[in-house]
Amino acid sequence: MKSLWLATLAALAAFAAATASAQQQVGRPADPPFTLPADVEVRQAAILSDGTRLAADLYVRKGAPGKLPVIVLAYGWGGTKASFRAEAAAFAEAGFLAVLFDYRGWGESDGRIVLAEAMPGEKPGGVFTAKVRELREVMDPPAELDDLVNVIHWLQAEPQADPARLGIWGTSFGGGMAVAAAARDRRVKAVHAQMAPLDLRGLDRLGWHDGTMRARGELGWPDPGLVVVSGLKGAPIAEHFLAFSPAAAMNLYPGCALQLVLAGKDELFDIRASIAAYEAFEGTRKNLVVLPDATHYDAYTRARAEVLQLALAWFERQLRP
Repeated sequence: MKSLWLATLAALAAFAAATASAQQQVGRPADPPFTLPADVEVRQAAILSDGTRLAADLYVRKGAPGKLPVIVLAYGWGGTKASFRAEAAAFAEAGFLAVLFDYRGWGESDGRIVLAEAMPGEKPGGVFTAKVRELREVMDPPAELDDLVNVIHWLQAEPQADPARLGIWGTSFGGGMAVAAAARDRRVKAVHAQMAPLDLRGLDRLGWHDGTMRARGELGWPDPGLVVVSGLKGAPIAEHFLAFSPAAAMNLYPGCALQLVLAGKDELFDIRASIAAYEAFEGTRKNLVVLPDATHYDAYTRARAEVLQLALAWFERQLRP
């Protein structure tokens, strides 16, 4: 198992070249203290995704009338909704219904259940007792994409939501997730993706290896909370990355408005692949912003206000009547 994770680290280093340098910032920086604005209220919701309960928070300006345009927030590798309360509150103050949620197995959400021993032979009525394991804090792109789309499903019947005016804000890996969700679900009208890798092929070899071993019962699921890239929690289920390519999916729905914000000095991935994907996107409503002196994590520190204003302006333009 130790040698396997050494191989994992080597593969992830190809994806995140910054990992090898002691000079670079390790992991996402800590968030500043958060205080909910007095004019914003939050209510909790439970959303089912493939039978698994997702914890969600809905941010809205107090007394906001009628149905509101919606922004769903999708975050990056190893994050939880607690880190993006400031963005959600800012969207709510601007008159949007902002939705934060934790992916399955992360934060306050339940995890997927898998068998930890052989299934019993007798299953009267399909009901049985078995020893199971909850998968937590692993990176599983197809599962996270399903979660994001199920949040969109849930919002269709939310009384305060206007489902005809729905956007996704995505940061880092969540930016690619936002693009992939918009390609899959045409109800998404606008996406703001920041510091977003859109073409991830660094895990392919590990994915072929792990997929073979797991299919043959020779490899189990990763333990929760493993730190394998840039100080971020969450070991990858590598074979599940093989079919995940926001760049390849983008043109399934060119009707979505796309804003892509990139860091000119991103230390985690080569932004040229994301720029190429943007240029190949056939949609007519698109905007590319490169912050020349920014690094990846500046989106959470010194450039946080700037990228938030870019997102607000984009959603105001695309989701307002």
